[in-house]
Amino acid sequence: MSFADCEFRKCKLIYSGGEPPSFEDCRFDHCEWRFEGAAVRTLEHLKVVWGAGAKPVVQGLIKEITGAAGR
Repeated sequence: MSFADCEFRKCKLIYSGGEPPSFEDCRFDHCEWRFEGAAVRTLEHLKVVWGAGAKPVVQGLIKEITGAAGR
């Protein structure tokens, strides 16, 4: 699913895995982001990895997501 030049207001956005949506020039105002199914299991796995002492792995993923890895 693709969204372009959209404005989301006071809505609930739920992602449960699979192909991620794309957002281009969208605005989000007071939206709730929720993860279910495979998506929430991925987040739970990252918490386990973090808690097991592999914080650099998770931090590396966060840097990759935010674009800070190339800095």
